[in-house]
Amino acid sequence: MPGSPGSRTGGRPPVQRAVKRPAPRRTTTPENPLRRLFTRLQRAWDRPLTAYYLIAGGSALITVLGLVMVYSASQITALQLSLPGSYFFRKQFLAAVIGTVLLLAAMRMPVRLHRALAYPILAGAVFLMALVQVPGIGMSVNGNQNWISVGGPFQLQPSEFGKLALVLWGADLLARKQDKRLLTQWKHLMVPLVPVAFLLLGLIMLGGDMGTAIILTAIVFGLLWLAGAPTRMFAGVLSVAAVLGVILIKTNPNRMARLACIGATDPGPGDSCWQAVHGIYALASGGLFGSGLGASVEKWGQLPEAHTDFIFAVTGEELGLAGTLSVLALFAALGYAGIRVAGRTEDPFVRYAAGGVTTWITAQAVINIGAVLGLLPIAGVPLPLFSYGGSALLPTMFAIGLLIAFARDEPAARAALAMRQPRFGRKRGTGGTGSKRRPRSWNTMRRRASAARSSGER
Repeated sequence: MPGSPGSRTGGRPPVQRAVKRPAPRRTTTPENPLRRLFTRLQRAWDRPLTAYYLIAGGSALITVLGLVMVYSASQITALQLSLPGSYFFRKQFLAAVIGTVLLLAAMRMPVRLHRALAYPILAGAVFLMALVQVPGIGMSVNGNQNWISVGGPFQLQPSEFGKLALVLWGADLLARKQDKRLLTQWKHLMVPLVPVAFLLLGLIMLGGDMGTAIILTAIVFGLLWLAGAPTRMFAGVLSVAAVLGVILIKTNPNRMARLACIGATDPGPGDSCWQAVHGIYALASGGLFGSGLGASVEKWGQLPEAHTDFIFAVTGEELGLAGTLSVLALFAALGYAGIRVAGRTEDPFVRYAAGGVTTWITAQAVINIGAVLGLLPIAGVPLPLFSYGGSALLPTMFAIGLLIAFARDEPAARAALAMRQPRFGRKRGTGGTGSKRRPRSWNTMRRRASAARSSGER
């Protein structure tokens, strides 16, 4: 009975337990898909091996696609010259094979060996560029005296190796002066970098190749900018270069005609803008996805230099807007990776060399594509890694090997690459049958990262 001595409540009213109410649900705002995608891309860009993969993969894709387009764009030209249809492709493929060997060699060379090769490469380039002007040795192609015959159908353009020589020698020079803290004085910034650059430019302009001279000028400006040259010095050097450029253009009717073809939509009197206009025709007829690989119409004698300077126009006609944008994206990725390598290293030589190579490839690609699009005058320079020309391909692939070596040499990249190696070491014994074996060694990332050397050594 309630209230009895034996009851559990002892005469007290039962305690009422509080009813637990469910906690209110938190309303979370769904994450924006674009923001989530941007976050993922940002994380991917910040990975240690991003620059390494962009340089290696981007340059490989550009070279392979270039071989395909050289084969497609050069068949008609080869047949018109009574040559086999794959003549130019075979030469370009051979140059690509040799360039791959140079790329792999540049990847494996230590930085100190690159610096030691700077002066011999510069001396050899100057000697060959001077040899071009010797009658009976130098050859004239399309009005420019900048070739040397090396036997049979093979020719050499020494000015292409002058770009690599200027990058390596200029990077080594500025790095030595930075170690001695001499770059704060303007005379050490200018001398002897600018006089040697003017020597190379003079030898190039003797052959009439203004396009290559513009690229060398861009390399010099890139090196000076990386060295921290003041704005007034930039303005002075740029003013001198602009005055010399105007004089060289005004005194040459051919260069004046090229300048007048910017944005032309009609060949004009005497078909002076024939090449520029037909390059626009090729791009315009490609549409979104192109007419198909090998189905270009302009390469049938209408578009001059379809497999060299204007191969980008044939790419637009056969692969369409999708193909041209893909090429532009690959060059943009290559340029971004080069800037990243130059910005993250602590070695002055690596910074100057990576910046010089990136300036070289980017400036040459902009000049070539801008001329095909009718935005710049036709300078007669090939599209790096893409256009036909072994003399241009070999030093460019060696320069790409430099960038790959520098990207792999970053401390974080070395640690990441070490993690991809086998994690289990071998069992080491003391020798003899029945001897005690040492415990298994574990190749951990901490041990590999601690053993990594500075970015200036390889």
